[in-house]
Amino acid sequence: MNGEHYIAGDWGTSRLRLSLCRGDRVLETLQGPGIGALREPAGEALRPLIAGWRQAHGPLPILLCGMAGARNGWREAPYLPCPVDLRALGAAALRFEADQAPVAISPGLSCRSRLGSPDVMRGEETQIAGALALHPGLGAGRHLLCLPGTHTKWAHLQDGQVCDFVTALTGELFAMLRDSSTLMRAAPAGLEAQSASDDSRDGFERGIEDAAAPGDSSLLHCLFGVRSRQLIDGCSRTWALSYLSGLLIGTDVRGAIPLFAAGTEAVVIGDGALNERYACALRREGIAASCLDGEQCALAGLRTLWQS
Repeated sequence: MNGEHYIAGDWGTSRLRLSLCRGDRVLETLQGPGIGALREPAGEALRPLIAGWRQAHGPLPILLCGMAGARNGWREAPYLPCPVDLRALGAAALRFEADQAPVAISPGLSCRSRLGSPDVMRGEETQIAGALALHPGLGAGRHLLCLPGTHTKWAHLQDGQVCDFVTALTGELFAMLRDSSTLMRAAPAGLEAQSASDDSRDGFERGIEDAAAPGDSSLLHCLFGVRSRQLIDGCSRTWALSYLSGLLIGTDVRGAIPLFAAGTEAVVIGDGALNERYACALRREGIAASCLDGEQCALAGLRTLWQS
């Protein structure tokens, strides 16, 4: 595939990220709506997005991961039960033809989580496969992986196998509380002219601090402070939004670490700003965190679908 053009895409619930590639080089990128926002079949929604690339290069192989393979996606791809050797992804990919182009959709993974309930992932398995390809050292020994996003995944990787994982609804809950609750509707007018970066940093740090506070208080007891600190303390919307983020991420991290009996290190795979927020919360708990770019890992993982 080194000399061929192809399309690689991570099609999540919230957004679609497509890349026109040649070998391991990304030539062009574009974004589109996530599976959750589509008003038409996924294949029809994809067609106009890639029309220019097809016109220039002809029918191109399409490699996809994420919700493209979900029941409400393009076509349903199987779940591989854990433990899974990620070298099996290519062999288990769903393959078909659309508009005279070969399509491969990565399978998802399933497990019985450490909370005792069934759990699934789609998209993150490809990021993990790409992380292994880009950083072979992850293929030996035990590693705790954190993949933040709409549904944050915490995964136990042992000698290159995903043994099990657990999902936290952190990103989706943040979006729901931000957009549909009363929490973010109380900021006094005029405060957003202050230093947004300082407010953002201070709000987030206070949020993870409150999430880690000793005692019997829970997330439910802390959340209303997002609203009341705007009403009574005069905090800006920027501060409150970052405080909400800190509460949720701090709670997520503090809940995940005991589940996996974490050692002293974790690898965070995702978008840069979100990676840093999780790394900050992990370090507060005494866990060193290294960060990998989720998009680069997804692209490297998608290449394995054709190469295996």
